[in-house]
Amino acid sequence: MRDRAVASFRARFGREPTVLVRAPGRVNLLGEHTDYNEGYVLPLAVDRAAWVAAAPLEEPLARVVALDLQEEATFSLAPVPPRQGDWADYPRGVAWALAERGAALVGMEAVLTSDVPQGAGLSSSAAIEVACAWAWRTLSDLDLERTAVALACQRAENGYVGVRCGVMDQMASACGRADHVLLLDCRSLEIEPLPLPTGVAVVVADSGVRRELAASEYNRRRQECEEAVRLLSCHLPGIRALRDVSAQDFARLQYHLPATLRRRARHVVGENARVLKAVAALRAGDLELVGRAMRRCHESLRDDYQVSAPELDLLAETAWAVRGCYGARLTGAGFGGCIVALAEAEAVEELSARLAQAYQARFGRQPAVTVCRAAAGVATIPWETSA
Repeated sequence: MRDRAVASFRARFGREPTVLVRAPGRVNLLGEHTDYNEGYVLPLAVDRAAWVAAAPLEEPLARVVALDLQEEATFSLAPVPPRQGDWADYPRGVAWALAERGAALVGMEAVLTSDVPQGAGLSSSAAIEVACAWAWRTLSDLDLERTAVALACQRAENGYVGVRCGVMDQMASACGRADHVLLLDCRSLEIEPLPLPTGVAVVVADSGVRRELAASEYNRRRQECEEAVRLLSCHLPGIRALRDVSAQDFARLQYHLPATLRRRARHVVGENARVLKAVAALRAGDLELVGRAMRRCHESLRDDYQVSAPELDLLAETAWAVRGCYGARLTGAGFGGCIVALAEAEAVEELSARLAQAYQARFGRQPAVTVCRAAAGVATIPWETSA
């Protein structure tokens, strides 16, 4: 991907790029739909990434070539134009969000490519946003640390693209650490890296079912959580998110909520507790407990949050039955995409075969199964010049 980005930049713009950026996608072991509820998540950056090769322009313009789509977009930086509803909303949105923070952006010519599958729940959009933001950070000599970059990219997604996501995806892409998962507190933005145990594999199985987050029920789920907080605040003054509702409080007050809101809140309150218990289990080396938390998470996403799909259920249930697989669940917003499984390294071959066999028998096609390595966060990457 590195060489492809650089060679394509040279071919399209007839000069050498001055910066090459890699920003990873992410997979989330636990903590789904808790980030926008100011809760806890347990993601890891993966060894699939968006790449941006770029160089400055004197004019206040951005010219961005999307290699994978064979499309090009040119837009002004003074000011950034309104949302267009196409792929270029991601770099446009990043420029808009950085300008909103007072950043003076230089013009940029860039080539963008990615091997993070789109719509699979591995945060392809966050990888693109963080890669573009880091390229502008470098070219414009901006004084932005990683958390600020992640927040600007979340702002781009929320305020420009129109998806009311939390900050997990952008924080994982910006702050990932090789061979570690990240315990992220989505309120304080504090991160604690936790080493992945040796001999354990993170396996991702892609259902091939795609969804468009902005057109899905993702934003509705956030609205439902906010309404649950509003109703519960009559009994718990001072709460501002479901993160502030304990399991004991929820058990006592849940029947003050309509049935749908009760299910949504039950998932979020339970999921925050599962993340913290799984972290303690990881520290103690108890992967069986981590796996049980993953299974319970999937069941909660299926039954209470109602964001699963038959394809995801089949993949998760098949993985649960494989010896050496600790746990599995859907990952990402849901409505399609991938499952993530935590398994012994020696069990990966059988796990992959069983997933393929079951999926072929039920749906007549093969899932794409890959083993993901926990990767470092966004970085500038060296390359060989044409000279």
